[in-house]
Amino acid sequence: MIKRFLNTRVLSGVLVLAIALTAAQWILSRQVVAVQNETYKSLKIFADVLGIVEKDYTEEKGSKELIYSALKGMIKELDPHSSFLTPDDYKEMQIDTKGVFGGIGIEISMRDGVLTVVAPIEDTPADRAGILSGDKIVKIEGKSTKDMSLTDAVGLMRGKKGTELRIHIMRESFDKPESFTLTRARIKIKSVKFKSLDDGFGYVRLTQFQENSSKEIRKALVKITPEGGLKGLVLDLRNNPGGLLTEAVGVSDIFLDSGMIVYTKGRDEVAKMEFTADSAGTEPDYPVIVLVNGGSASASEIVAGALQDHKRAVVLGTQSFGKGSVQTIIPLSDGSAVRLTTSKYYTPSGRSIQAKGIEPDIVVEAGTPQRHIKEKDLEGHLAAEDGSDKDNGVKKIKINESAKSNGADNGTDKEEKEDIQLKRAVDYLKSWNIFKGMLKDAS
Repeated sequence: MIKRFLNTRVLSGVLVLAIALTAAQWILSRQVVAVQNETYKSLKIFADVLGIVEKDYTEEKGSKELIYSALKGMIKELDPHSSFLTPDDYKEMQIDTKGVFGGIGIEISMRDGVLTVVAPIEDTPADRAGILSGDKIVKIEGKSTKDMSLTDAVGLMRGKKGTELRIHIMRESFDKPESFTLTRARIKIKSVKFKSLDDGFGYVRLTQFQENSSKEIRKALVKITPEGGLKGLVLDLRNNPGGLLTEAVGVSDIFLDSGMIVYTKGRDEVAKMEFTADSAGTEPDYPVIVLVNGGSASASEIVAGALQDHKRAVVLGTQSFGKGSVQTIIPLSDGSAVRLTTSKYYTPSGRSIQAKGIEPDIVVEAGTPQRHIKEKDLEGHLAAEDGSDKDNGVKKIKINESAKSNGADNGTDKEEKEDIQLKRAVDYLKSWNIFKGMLKDAS
């Protein structure tokens, strides 16, 4: 009797479950159909508008031109870093990662619909002409940059070596926009600069994360390492706008022998990735100070965050840019591509620096006041995550310094003596070496 009762209950349960599943599948299928119907209705409206423009607009426009424009508008509305790339734009982007192109040499971003200079690249026409971080480019060859896409602006400014480009700049100290005429040059970005400092200390500057940057840093370290080994290193990531995620991982791996470097999270499982350090080829455990400022973004923040979380380096300077998102390039069949924000990255301790930035352990202002735009200033930026500034329960010691100097914050040889941030970094390394020796003698 009991068995039959149990069997009957099981059979009833199976029937109820089957009915529930069938009902759920029916509801889900109706929802999918509803979503598809909504998409088809919207696409029909799009096709109708496309047809009207092609037929009735005062000037003839090709369908591909109109469709590309529509795609650009759609992707542009997502966030400041997503964009639709025409075949020409896609080729330009591939050139960027290799570090060689024809242009004037500036890193740009969009702020309140206006093209704004993030930083001029050293030893380029823009740098020599006096273009500054924070300058607003209001016109390119007489064309207003209001609501112009970054890819369109880059396309206008790029060109053959030796050709002239006229831009109009608005600056806080200007009463009205001023015209600058620059001669385009072959911009070959030397991503790694280095030199030996006094008493066995070294300096390496990374201007952007492009192909082979991590290999170039390894070569630089070999060249500046004295016979007895480095006593300490300054790794300068100031005004470094970022670049390739793989190179950020590679640079971090130089100084870490194990553990998490960075991980990413997105809606799609494919966007969830983890990158860890390998013990092969790790540098000796000498002290490292990483220099950052408001122009240090993306890949720069990955390196600074990883070394800071692992307590492998002290971060010195000012708050970084705050770009904590990852863009994936998705090539399309006609040679165009979509650059889409597919995930956010997190430092080893779980921090998202999106719209926040890396907070230095030692805050030292630059000698000359700087007006860096930040991720949080960009229209349509992804919001900062709540509770993302984790510190693993360890309270950081913050040292705030300010300085007045006529130097510029770019670490060039010409202005090195006036670079207060670099000077402070070297002072701290030397002090650490002295204390280390004292402790060794005492033991």
